[in-house]
Amino acid sequence: MTASGPYRRRSARVLLVDRDGRLLLLRFRFPANRPARGHGWITPGGGVEAGESLPAAAARELREEIGLAVDPRRLGRPVAYRVETGDRGGMSGIFRDDFFLHRLDRHRVDVDRMEPHERDTHAGHRWWTLDDLASTSDVVYPVGLFTLLADILADRLPPYPSRLP
Repeated sequence: MTASGPYRRRSARVLLVDRDGRLLLLRFRFPANRPARGHGWITPGGGVEAGESLPAAAARELREEIGLAVDPRRLGRPVAYRVETGDRGGMSGIFRDDFFLHRLDRHRVDVDRMEPHERDTHAGHRWWTLDDLASTSDVVYPVGLFTLLADILADRLPPYPSRLP
C-alpha cells in the first residue's frame, strides 16, 4: 500500500460555508469504549460507496446528514485532502478524506435522513466562525481546518488540493 492507495476507506467531506463566513461542523460522541474523549467536531461527509464518484458521495452525504440537496457537479474539485495510516473504529490501514467547498446563503440543518450508525454518535451541529475555531479547546477534525478556512475566506485557494496534516 502507498499513500495514494489502495485505501481502507475513502471519504468525501464538505466544507459548508454560509454567507457570513461560518463553517458547519457536526458534533459527534466518541464510541463508548473511549468515554474520556467525550465529543468532537467534524465536517459533513463520509465513505464513498463502490462505483460512486467523490462529488456524488459528498452530495449524498450532505443530503443524508444535514438535509441539503446539492448537484454533485456544483461541488467542483476537492480543495484539500488528508491521508492517515492507522486505526479508525476497529479498521486499520490507509484512510483518505477529500474535502470539497460549497458556499451557500444559509441552511437549516435537518438530520432526519441520517443512517442509524450516524444517529448513534450524532450530538448536534454548530456554525463556526474563524474566531470560534481559533479559540476552542474541543477536538476538531481535520487538523489544519483553521488555516484552511482562513485561506478560503481570504480567497487564497491554491490551484490544486492542499494536503492537511
